[in-house]
Amino acid sequence: MRSTRWPAKPASLCPRWLNWLLRRPSVSTVIIGARNEEQLRQNLGATGWTLSGEQVARLDAASAVTLAYPYWHQRGFAERNPPPV
Repeated sequence: MRSTRWPAKPASLCPRWLNWLLRRPSVSTVIIGARNEEQLRQNLGATGWTLSGEQVARLDAASAVTLAYPYWHQRGFAERNPPPV
């Protein structure tokens, strides 16, 4: 059974971002790099638990980017331009 809580006292935000990335539909692989064994263990701690809906929404908002033209304009015509899968 997976917990929906953040890991207890995470040493960095990296495991949270990696956990979020692992659940993105458009991400097939996450490549991590670590300077030392401690950082590697922290990064590997991104698995075995899940983010809550609120946490995912906060990370989605933090990573949102403004679309370039013509994409932001096309969003106003959803019936002619369905969102990508």
